[in-house]
Amino acid sequence: MRVIKFTILFVVLIGVSSAIHAQSLSVGSVATEDYFRRAQLQGQADTSVSFTVRPVFPTSLKKPADPFYPDSSEQHYNLLKTNSSWRYSDKKLSMLLLPLTFQSQFNSDHPYGWNDGAMIPAKGIQTYFSAGVYAAYGPLSVQFRPELVIAQNPPFETLSQSHYDVIFARYYDIYNNTDLPVRFGTTSYTKAYWGQSSIRLNYKGLSFGLSTENLWWGPGIRNSLLMSNSAPGFKHLTLNTSRPLKTPIGSFEGQLIAGRLENSGYAPLVPDHTYFNTNLYVPKPNDWRYLAGIIVTWQPKWVPGLFLGFDQSSQTYGKDLSGIKSYLPLFSSVKTVSAPDAPINKQDQRSSVFMRWLWKKEHAEIYFEYGHNNTTSDFLQSILSPENSRAYIWGLRKLLPFNTSRKENILIGVEVTQLQENSISKILAGDEWYVSKSIRQGYTNLGESLGAGIGPGANLQSLDVSWVSGLKKLGLQFERYVHNNDFYYYAFSDSQDYTRHWVDMSMAFNGEWNYKNLIFNTKIQAIKSFDYQWALKKPGNDITFQNQTSRFNLQVQLGASYRF
Repeated sequence: MRVIKFTILFVVLIGVSSAIHAQSLSVGSVATEDYFRRAQLQGQADTSVSFTVRPVFPTSLKKPADPFYPDSSEQHYNLLKTNSSWRYSDKKLSMLLLPLTFQSQFNSDHPYGWNDGAMIPAKGIQTYFSAGVYAAYGPLSVQFRPELVIAQNPPFETLSQSHYDVIFARYYDIYNNTDLPVRFGTTSYTKAYWGQSSIRLNYKGLSFGLSTENLWWGPGIRNSLLMSNSAPGFKHLTLNTSRPLKTPIGSFEGQLIAGRLENSGYAPLVPDHTYFNTNLYVPKPNDWRYLAGIIVTWQPKWVPGLFLGFDQSSQTYGKDLSGIKSYLPLFSSVKTVSAPDAPINKQDQRSSVFMRWLWKKEHAEIYFEYGHNNTTSDFLQSILSPENSRAYIWGLRKLLPFNTSRKENILIGVEVTQLQENSISKILAGDEWYVSKSIRQGYTNLGESLGAGIGPGANLQSLDVSWVSGLKKLGLQFERYVHNNDFYYYAFSDSQDYTRHWVDMSMAFNGEWNYKNLIFNTKIQAIKSFDYQWALKKPGNDITFQNQTSRFNLQVQLGASYRF
């Protein structure tokens, strides 16, 4: 009887209409998230929000009244929905249904792509579903938005059998120390996640709670050095700002997290390989990992539009946690690093500094992120050798007026990511970004990178040219993606073969289009992989470039999001 009464009460409550918008705008939200960032370039959204600590809370954006209908051309339609049966609000209690999202992806030849959250790297077709509800009572808010992924996951060619056995041995030298399996098992894949869910206590501009939402730290769009949505979200306690906090020297945004990372349970390759009758795969410890992280962004009041920030993360096996310094290693003054003759380090750390600068009058922005991976705390050494274990991202975007009467613009964006190591000694020692001899799953969650989705030792150059009007966007994307150059130099250093770089050249058509309650999105990408998996047509050097291989992969993405 109580269940029936509660159900009736719930139906009655959601039968009253009112706009509420204290929920988070999930990382990767189709069209809407980037709409607000583009609106900043035009001065149409709050420019005190950095977009370097995400998810963003729509309350911090001040405008519009409904974050799911931000386009001014939709406001009339949104007002016509005042009799909607999916929202409720009074002085204390607020409830609404979150958008229902469907996404499908197809790769014709081999896995490709990143920044897709719960989806896995897989050939064939996979689908993603997400829906949920948000409720708030006073300072307490609950967001329940689970996710479901179903992937066909058929076999495909992995590391070529044409490689010598020693190349496989060197491959395992690297990928035994990071949890980045080429294929997630040998059958179809189905998994449900808590997704973009959270329970929080909110007070003014601060929020504390438990969350499984994806996080994105830093100003990058295609990649982030420390935190992106390439992997599924992980369980974490969070203390974060929900809007910029103003002080006499400017405004601040930030987040402090304590999280739990999980292992994929899959080996690097399927099937495993042997070398001199020894299995090359060394199983990883079956232990969860504790992740502590912090990010702080400052907007100096003397330079409008400029954001300066710092972020850092540290992970430790759960069994090694002991004392406050284990749980809060970010505030410890001593940071150890792994060395061939040193004891095993029980922590895996990385940090970065970043900048984003908005130029409203020019309708443009520039941004930069520079990070270090497991480096010493010796400040003098960092000054003398800043190139060691470094990675960086830089980019720029500009809106060019195209048809002012219809509020149409041309958006041009460039981004470069460089994860390749400069130091030969570190390459030969297997010290790469997201790879760790002490935390052997590396910087991953459930088999995918927490940071840049292109993975260890990789580089990416990206150019986007798009027509945009409100939420609508049509454009072309051109990319050059170099796969793990650190492994290339480590594995093939003896042969001095400079022709085996695995390079993907791609061109894609992107589209986002809103119609009434719906937002549609599509991406059709043609990828030409040169020397796929670092392989040539036959073993040996190829100084004349006559032995090159190439593979073609077609990726098609289709999706829709229904806004209640």
